[in-house]
Amino acid sequence: MSEIHSQKCNLNIWYYMPDEVWAKVAAIYERMPSWIGYTNGIPYWFGQEEDEVFIMASVEPSGLSFYAEMSDREWSSWIKRFKREATEALGFEVGEPEDGFV
Repeated sequence: MSEIHSQKCNLNIWYYMPDEVWAKVAAIYERMPSWIGYTNGIPYWFGQEEDEVFIMASVEPSGLSFYAEMSDREWSSWIKRFKREATEALGFEVGEPEDGFV
């Protein structure tokens, strides 16, 4: 079994983007592997904080923020897919501001 690690990622999907963008993001959430839905407005995949493996997202001033507890391999695959699907759906390259995506 793969070792579980804390994972974090901020993306250049900003809180002030129009509602049309956020509607597309919500649709992407639901298409992602292991989507389980919203709890108290927070989207989750795989499980929730009390579970060994989970992903959650929140909208922060720094961008769309993901926090996860899972193996590096699973996380890398999942977040790459999210970035790819978001780039296609939103019409701009989605990535981490720290890597120059604005």
